[in-house]
Amino acid sequence: MGPRPSRQHRREPPVNYSPTYGWTEEQLALKHSAMEFTKREVTPNIDQWEKDGEIPREFQKTLAAAGLLGVGVPEEFGGDGGTLMDICALQEGFMEAGWSGGLMASAFTHGIAIPHIIQNGSKELIDTWVRPVLAGDLIGSLGVTEPGTGSDVAGLTTRAVRDGDEWVINGSKMFITSSVRGDFVTTACRTSDNGAHGLSLIVVPKGTPGFTVSRKLDKMGWLASDTGELTYDNVRVPLTNLVGEENHAFYYIANNFVTERIWLALMGYGHALRCLNLAAKYCQDRDTFGKPLVANQVVRAKLVEMRRQVEIARSYTLEIARRYDAGETVIAEACMAKQTAVDTSVWVADQAVQLHGGMGYMRESEVERHYRDVRLLPIGGGSTEVLTDLAARLLGYAPGAKK
Repeated sequence: MGPRPSRQHRREPPVNYSPTYGWTEEQLALKHSAMEFTKREVTPNIDQWEKDGEIPREFQKTLAAAGLLGVGVPEEFGGDGGTLMDICALQEGFMEAGWSGGLMASAFTHGIAIPHIIQNGSKELIDTWVRPVLAGDLIGSLGVTEPGTGSDVAGLTTRAVRDGDEWVINGSKMFITSSVRGDFVTTACRTSDNGAHGLSLIVVPKGTPGFTVSRKLDKMGWLASDTGELTYDNVRVPLTNLVGEENHAFYYIANNFVTERIWLALMGYGHALRCLNLAAKYCQDRDTFGKPLVANQVVRAKLVEMRRQVEIARSYTLEIARRYDAGETVIAEACMAKQTAVDTSVWVADQAVQLHGGMGYMRESEVERHYRDVRLLPIGGGSTEVLTDLAARLLGYAPGAKK
């Protein structure tokens, strides 16, 4: 027999950090259900979906049949009930198990497409669009961003004017998630020249004359998410497709920004958690200079710092989600949670690629995918710069601001 390996170089089981603190028993079970679903339905297919540039429509039905599509939506509207924290538990499970950013964005685009209809829409709109979406039969998207406006929601120029019993819509939208596969777009339109007070939300179905997907966009990451540029050329839809009150869309959109930003924060620390676990396993399995990578102090220090940042981002994000569920106003806090988590995701993904070396730069390496996917997070849902300035004003730090 050869010499026994030193304790320092002895092989240990790969470290897999799977946080459980902060969840109730029911939420932990929901998280585990998401992870098991991923192993069964996602892991064998995700590489092909990334190559295809979209996920199959039937995946929505699969999610719905598993009871995972309507979590957080009241049962009276066709959902499965639950809180924002329940949604967080579900999606932490998905991300920890290896979902891509594009898969998450496309599979759950209804998280931004239908809340405005649920909260403010007519029974007809809810029955026509919300219930079929939650059953997995339809796919919806939200059309806010325009080529020249970006995060400036109040500056939207797509216009809708009344003509008899119809709206006539002209304009364009950019970077719209799930719009290529989508069956309808909840579209933000200008219905008055009164700035932020002159916007309305109108449901525009696919196939309406004059409404087209101008092009499917090629992106750095989020490859499994179909993202489109939309054109509205004298598009006519019934006046009854108006969501809530005319000229109230800015408030409707703003009210849902908090949950969207918490969701993006969760995606951020979820990517980071997955990258941490992939890097830890690789560093234990990979031998260099006659010993595993993890035997090097500098490598262990990187892994510890990655873990520290993941834990901080997760704790802060979930604390803000809890406070939201408790009825607190957490607009500024959601902005800061998003920045904390997405900055963590960008740094941890970068370190994971570095620890993988050349293999981390290869498309066959999962960390390479996460590296590309996380780069969108400081931009989407309000850029870090815009949200930091918003938080400064809300917290009373800007000139003339009232806390």
